[in-house]
Amino acid sequence: MNSNVVTYTQLRRTFWEDSEQVAKLKDIPYVNKAYMSSLDMSGTINRQNSSAGTGKSTVTPTAAPLTSTADLASLFECPVCFDYVLPPIIQCQSGHLVCSSCRPKLSCCPTCRGPLGNIRNLAMEKVASSVMFPCKYQSSGCTVSLLHTEKTDHEEACEFRPYMCPCPGASCKWQGSLDEVMPHLMTSHKSITTLQGEDIVFLATDINLPGAVDWVMMQSCFGNHFMLVLEKQEKFDGHQQFFAIVQLIGTRKQAENFVYR
Repeated sequence: MNSNVVTYTQLRRTFWEDSEQVAKLKDIPYVNKAYMSSLDMSGTINRQNSSAGTGKSTVTPTAAPLTSTADLASLFECPVCFDYVLPPIIQCQSGHLVCSSCRPKLSCCPTCRGPLGNIRNLAMEKVASSVMFPCKYQSSGCTVSLLHTEKTDHEEACEFRPYMCPCPGASCKWQGSLDEVMPHLMTSHKSITTLQGEDIVFLATDINLPGAVDWVMMQSCFGNHFMLVLEKQEKFDGHQQFFAIVQLIGTRKQAENFVYR
């Protein structure tokens, strides 16, 4: 038998029956755990001698496995936008991934410059089905992590998502957090009147103006702010059409507490 190979049975007998041998092996770190975990299929432990010939064993650390949600999710980061690559997952010929939003904009793989192709990575899709991905508005304060099948629906209603200016029309391109909507309206849209109370009168002037026209005002009540819009559209069969819109400046969950009658 090779002098550098010790069977588990011999080692065990040495530890439990010969106290003198135990003393000789005391310099082996965590020998009762390290040796048992490094047994190969033949039941032997290979001991590596140092160049100085001391005969002491060497314990080689191994890389820690990916176990946390952040570690697993990081495997799916798109190299272009750093968002997540979600199923269906397409890889290049070398196995590199890119998200579905960036892929149409690319002529080659951003990692290896090879052709992107249309190869499905079924293994990564299977892994993705069990990974909890953070909301893309995590940097804005959202702490939710969810499965990729639930991610899109959550982000469409996430209260930390950027809100667009609620004023009708496309002239204002402002975006910001929910807490910034009212300050924006008061500073950038000073023509909008704000009334307090549950019962108010919406006064629309010049209703005979030609074309589509919007009248906007704010109503503050029940601890919330509501945007009221009276919209006049083009004539239909010779008659003017008016539509009333009530919009809560808040989250969808808060809106569930109110009914329009």
